[in-house]
Amino acid sequence: MDTINIHEAKAHLSRLVDKAAEGESFVIAKSGKPLVKVTALNASISGQMQRLGFMIGQITVPDDFDRMG
Repeated sequence: MDTINIHEAKAHLSRLVDKAAEGESFVIAKSGKPLVKVTALNASISGQMQRLGFMIGQITVPDDFDRMG
């Protein structure tokens, strides 16, 4: 993964965004310190838990949950 200085990122933002959209992530740094990681929105993030259905088997819903009184 490339690390790009913030001044270079400003000058070449369009090219860098195109590369990120193609799946090539990069880091923007200021004074040598990494600040942000740029990735495509459709790229999967490793270690991220899927939220839908994350409690399957841990809870039960009673049959009458939707009845009043």
